[in-house]
Amino acid sequence: MKILYSHRTRSADGQYVHIRALTAALAARGVRVFMAGPDDFGEDAGERPLDARAGEDPWRRRLPRALHEIAELAYSLPAHARLARAARAFRPDILYERYNLFHHAGAWLARRRGLPFLLEVNASLSLERAGHGGLASPGLACASERAIWRAADMALPVSLALARLVEDAGVPPERIAVIRNGVERAFLEPADPAPARARYGLEGKIVLGFAGFARDWHGLDRVLRYLAARRRDDLVFLLVGDGPARASLEALAGRLGVEGRFILAGVAQREAMPGLIAAFDVALLPAATPYASPLKLTEYMALGRAIVAPDQANIRELVEPGCEALLAPPEDDGAFFAALDALVDDADLRVRLGAAARARVLRDELTWPANAARVERLAASLLERRS
Repeated sequence: MKILYSHRTRSADGQYVHIRALTAALAARGVRVFMAGPDDFGEDAGERPLDARAGEDPWRRRLPRALHEIAELAYSLPAHARLARAARAFRPDILYERYNLFHHAGAWLARRRGLPFLLEVNASLSLERAGHGGLASPGLACASERAIWRAADMALPVSLALARLVEDAGVPPERIAVIRNGVERAFLEPADPAPARARYGLEGKIVLGFAGFARDWHGLDRVLRYLAARRRDDLVFLLVGDGPARASLEALAGRLGVEGRFILAGVAQREAMPGLIAAFDVALLPAATPYASPLKLTEYMALGRAIVAPDQANIRELVEPGCEALLAPPEDDGAFFAALDALVDDADLRVRLGAAARARVLRDELTWPANAARVERLAASLLERRS
């Protein structure tokens, strides 16, 4: 099978991890994948290192929002020309696109060439940007999003919560298949936490950990406030990653007097991640959008970490509260602190929750190889219908 993979992602964060993990898993199954993104093109597109600042868009700050949104929409034209050139050279069986707001290149190509079209949907970006980044033209954004979703032969949202949004936008249920985020096989292998604990001076400490690109809405300030409230020298917060929230977190740690217990590991490449997460005693997801399938959550689960996460429908799709993780209502600091207390004070509870979470990953096959097999089956089904 030959899949033309279209995306508009320049960042080198969790989005890029998802792209590379899925396409690598497809290639391992013998699928030929032609990448058609802004920074990768061809069957031999090289892998980029993770970087918290890669793909930053300077025009987003310089242009008025309305002009920037028009520019995003206009980008579909050169992107479509590039995608059409790839289709002529590669002659794909399937078009697979990672959804992005205002990005209509794949929908146009699928219609013009009659290609079966699989659309991966990781978020409602019209809702997300309206809530976090702001939109000058919310009506245009919603119309763009609905049009792209409806153009797909199969939409692949990452959660049931997101699937309901896709269906509400007018996509029939029979054209929706939920494929949650997964983990690479390396996260299922035994990981040694000793090197990370030695490197960051974590021996004898209870480590509260977060892995990912830190943004303000992640709520990591709550972890620092917890450290300040408990005043225990054996408690530390290890942040594996970087991002726009880093400076404000460092400043807050200084004001709260916990800077000595706030450890910044910086951006880690994928091969180092299992060992770093294995060093966490308690793995944290203080906040999440209500429709995401958080990549870090699945990785925490695979490595058998005890987890504290927000109590919301999309998270309960992945973990059973009280059995596979402790969940606290979003924005409820009291409940969040109580969940942390329970895990900090009970090592046996940490072990039980972590083991159950890992078993859930294995039982539900939350891996990229399993996801690639699902994508290939859906693609084959579309091809069969066309034959």
